[in-house]
Amino acid sequence: MMPDRPPDESGQLAVANHLAPLRRFTPARIGLGRAGSGQLTATSLQFMLDHARARDAVHAALDFEALGQSLGERDWRVARVHSAARDRTEYLRRPDLGRRLSASGRSVLESSTRGDDIAIIAADGLSALAIETNLLPVLDCLRPLLVARGRTIGPLVLVDQGRVAIGDEIGQLLDAKLTMVLIGERPGLSAADSLGAYITWRPRIGTMDSTRNCISNIRPAGLSPEAAAAQILDVVEQAFAYGATGVRLKDLRSTAPGLRAIANAPSR
Repeated sequence: MMPDRPPDESGQLAVANHLAPLRRFTPARIGLGRAGSGQLTATSLQFMLDHARARDAVHAALDFEALGQSLGERDWRVARVHSAARDRTEYLRRPDLGRRLSASGRSVLESSTRGDDIAIIAADGLSALAIETNLLPVLDCLRPLLVARGRTIGPLVLVDQGRVAIGDEIGQLLDAKLTMVLIGERPGLSAADSLGAYITWRPRIGTMDSTRNCISNIRPAGLSPEAAAAQILDVVEQAFAYGATGVRLKDLRSTAPGLRAIANAPSR
């Protein structure tokens, strides 16, 4: 790798990078400088710290009892279920099991109310920290917006060891028009607390990811709860207007208004 400039006459090996001033605009690892051909000690230590935080976020267990209690205090109807993954180790090694409900989870939802407009699902995903930090603030902002639009909301489903696609089975069981999966995102080396919101119209088992909309980076240093709720509401309202999400929604938004009725026709 070519140096940005040669070491100075004092023999100082640490060489600053001319991109360093841009670091105040982003947590991305840019303009880190170097010592000789290697990283600075401070840079290396920060990397190790961030990596440890990411690993902790992946392996940490979500306190579902405390979360359920907090939701109950906010008058949410809560249903707690478990995916088909028996524990964290199996969840990490078998992503397919995190996408399906356990038998007991299906039984819980089969006895729940059905036919609401929206089913909201909160899953630990790959960062319990993201749920603990962001879920309640987002819901506090989002629910009044949905209620004001006249949307009915089913029981909030808490999923232990869940992945995004588990919302398809839950939405199908609850016969919801739309599912919203709020899930801890895969930690990066600068963000271990990021929450994602995945929105799917008419979810069914086997739904393709291309039919979803995702709003990500919801966290204190990213998208605020107020901004996230506004963006989620916008997608939800568009989904109800066009009868679609994902790529199909994108295509329909560019369709002439006169063709919208044709586009809303049931898919075969």
